Amino acid sequence: MNCPTTDKLSDYIDELLESNEKELIENHIKECVRCRLTTEAFIEEQFFLKETFQTPILPDDFASTVLNQLEPYNQKVVPVKQKPWKKVMLLAAGLVMVVGLTTTLNPSFAEWIGGLFSTEEVDEGLRIASDAGLAKRVNQEVTDQNLTLRVEDVVADTTRVALSYQIINKHGKTRDTYLNLDETRNKITAVDQNGIPIETLSMSWTGGSDYGLIEFSLREDDSIESLTVKFDLVELLGKEGKWELEIPIDLKEIQKLTKNLTLKEAKTSTNGVTIDMKEVKFAPSSNELLYETSFTDKERLKLESEIQKLENDFGKENVHMFSNYGTAIQYHIENEAGEVIYYHNTFQQQGHPSDQGLLQGTGMPIDGLGHVGWNESFIPQREEDKLTFVLDGVVKTVPADFSIKIKPKELNKKPVSFEYEGNHMTITKAKIKNQYSLQKSLFPIRKEQIYKVTMKGGKDALASDLGAWVLVDDKGKVYETFYSGSILDDKDKHGRYKTNLELLSYDLEEVPEELTLHLLSVTRYEEVKEEWKVPLFEVE
Repeated sequence: MNCPTTDKLSDYIDELLESNEKELIENHIKECVRCRLTTEAFIEEQFFLKETFQTPILPDDFASTVLNQLEPYNQKVVPVKQKPWKKVMLLAAGLVMVVGLTTTLNPSFAEWIGGLFSTEEVDEGLRIASDAGLAKRVNQEVTDQNLTLRVEDVVADTTRVALSYQIINKHGKTRDTYLNLDETRNKITAVDQNGIPIETLSMSWTGGSDYGLIEFSLREDDSIESLTVKFDLVELLGKEGKWELEIPIDLKEIQKLTKNLTLKEAKTSTNGVTIDMKEVKFAPSSNELLYETSFTDKERLKLESEIQKLENDFGKENVHMFSNYGTAIQYHIENEAGEVIYYHNTFQQQGHPSDQGLLQGTGMPIDGLGHVGWNESFIPQREEDKLTFVLDGVVKTVPADFSIKIKPKELNKKPVSFEYEGNHMTITKAKIKNQYSLQKSLFPIRKEQIYKVTMKGGKDALASDLGAWVLVDDKGKVYETFYSGSILDDKDKHGRYKTNLELLSYDLEEVPEELTLHLLSVTRYEEVKEEWKVPLFEVE
């Protein structure tokens, strides 16, 4: 037989299976090492829980003696917990005392008692907010088809609302928390006090975890005073049913915990890019930095002329489909001691830029070429500190002036190599591939022809990134392409970062004798010559 699922093995240990299923699994684990180890792990877990929860024989005055010696715990903020949470906290205190007597404590035990937001499964910002008293236990649940959907805790501030949930079977065992929101009628929505939907939903889960996480971002709207999260699920773990919950969340008091600071007269221009710092927000679960970037007038006029030429050669739609001409910046944020605590879009001995401490970042086009409004949130600091923004460089995605001809049928014997702005690439293949997919129709298998151009090579440190391409056949017809690739941290024998790139065209149906590849955009990283700093605190 095939290996049983983890849930099935768990049911076997709990003696919940029919005799025929039980016999099949018993025979299977005799031969399968992997499943045998899994069942042994479940048995060890059962033993631990039995030992942990077993009530010892204690003196009659034990509880009063210990409780009289406990000092009250002072919360950092006004707690927002309801009665059910208090009961859990009292239970947790009793369990800790019992375990303390045996001097045995599982490392994850205290985290388990505190729920998902006290574990490493969530980002540090949510853990900090939970530690500050913003985790509210709601314990709302609904049951159908012997499956219970339980929403356990909520952490909310002005930047986001996060909810932890579980899926539990009739025997009280937690199940896989994956919720299919794409291909079914399952819906999870949120509306504010005016009934306006909150659009930014994210969901996460970890294999083997008892919890799933639902998160709504509130970063774009400061006016939300309350919202309601609605669960409307019709399928769980392959079973059809009806699971509906409404979780009301009040943000009025929580708004007072967010500090907003307008960044006045914090504007500069360098390397053809203007940076306009707008605001910084300090909330319990994240720090937000809001700013705008744009091309300088001189740079913009030059680029518009270059783009116009590309439009004349290849068509306006092809040029703008994936080129994403625009601006961004590289920076770091340091504390009062000058230590770097965050960085964004910077190269850290890698072939690609990376971030440290970034939770989420969005860029929205405003008006004009390359004008972008940025909102980037970082993990908050546990202790208050005076932070300073430091500009490291600018990032410009601009028109490229590069093309190369290939003879597709000769690439196997004669690959074509080129170098452009620090990218050393070799075009190794250009072939038509068949791609099959399923569809809901009389003929469920769909066949598509894709023309794929494959490149491999290496990228110098701090080199530009190659962007959008078009293909032009030997008859002058232009084909748009979808491009994807990877830049590895590993280096080749020349000390360059290994790079792969693929161009896909869905319109080119025959392999031409000759094909020209035209690069439409390139992203350049330019280091600033003079350091520019902006204090992210009130300057007296």
